[in-house]
Amino acid sequence: MTNNIGTIDRIIRIVIGSAIIIWGAMNNSLLGAIGLIPLLTAAIGWCPLYCPLKINTTCNKDNCKK
Repeated sequence: MTNNIGTIDRIIRIVIGSAIIIWGAMNNSLLGAIGLIPLLTAAIGWCPLYCPLKINTTCNKDNCKK
């Protein structure tokens, strides 16, 4: 399992995941738990949906545009 989530992608996931959790807490809704998904994927740096779609937002020597 190699990382396929870059820095900017992680930041966006943290912000969106946190916003969903806060919204769920403010509305007493369990749907706020969905916010854990982007937070967990940001924490581990790997998104399972990116694999079949062949998306990689990391910048390393193999795929970084100069």
